[in-house]
Amino acid sequence: METNNEVTESGIPKRRALGKGLEELFSSEVLDYSAVEEKIVNETPKEEITMIKIAELRSNPYQPRKVFNEEALNELASSIKEHGVFQPIIVKKSIKGYEIIAGERRVKASQLAGLKEIPAIIRDFNDTQMMEIALLENLQREDLSAIEEATAYKKLQETLSLTQEQLAARLGKSRSHITNMLGLLNLPDKIQEELNEKNISMGHARVLSKLENEKQQQELVNKIKEEGISVRELEKLTQEPQIIKTNPQKPKEKVVNEYTYLQNELSEKLGTKVLIRKNKIEISFVNGNDLNRLLEYMHLDEEK
Repeated sequence: METNNEVTESGIPKRRALGKGLEELFSSEVLDYSAVEEKIVNETPKEEITMIKIAELRSNPYQPRKVFNEEALNELASSIKEHGVFQPIIVKKSIKGYEIIAGERRVKASQLAGLKEIPAIIRDFNDTQMMEIALLENLQREDLSAIEEATAYKKLQETLSLTQEQLAARLGKSRSHITNMLGLLNLPDKIQEELNEKNISMGHARVLSKLENEKQQQELVNKIKEEGISVRELEKLTQEPQIIKTNPQKPKEKVVNEYTYLQNELSEKLGTKVLIRKNKIEISFVNGNDLNRLLEYMHLDEEK
């Protein structure tokens, strides 16, 4: 990676083009943000990392996350007070100040820690790349709400002009997971809020998203909250003749596989394709990071 050590009159290194890291992000078959961000930071010469006033920073306008976990921010702020900011943020120069491309949590935590400046790498981005970076960064955060995750998928799909199957492949997710998440966006705002507030579960929301009548959806939400009905019980209720389904279709021929239901359940739980056949369970993964995610989920990453 070529370096450019020229500086402006103010002493700030001149901004370089995107660099190999981001080119890989936008062209690779699998979108792996964490590896790319690490690559950018590792390949940026120290003299190109500059201190920027936090007061000059503003959020990426394409940032899907609106709410940040307060407890987690306070923990990060305590760490920053004691050890400082280990990894620089990535920013774009704007007409007034800088827009945060990656690292908004670090900025917010640094503010809580009382810092006035933060280390940053300045790069050039166009609007599409800014959106992709923000969405991909947030998709790898554990506390992203279901609706925020679904919105991120939708924006990525539209920005990259991908089918659901292509998006699933590039994110290392199962097609059913992407379909179910995008279906949540069909829910009325009120019901999306019920999901955000954890008054209903993802399973409940997924079933409700397949219904067409908003009044019926709300009645069922009330039943979930008042009677505590399970997802299975909700599925049975939605099979009643008076319930209006979205996009009614002719029933598909049943594939003879006694494990189909279990395959679907595991695929949804693990967020990847699962196949059960010939007394074997096959779990798909797209790269090392995805494999580690699955191992962590199954608690197989712990030292024995």
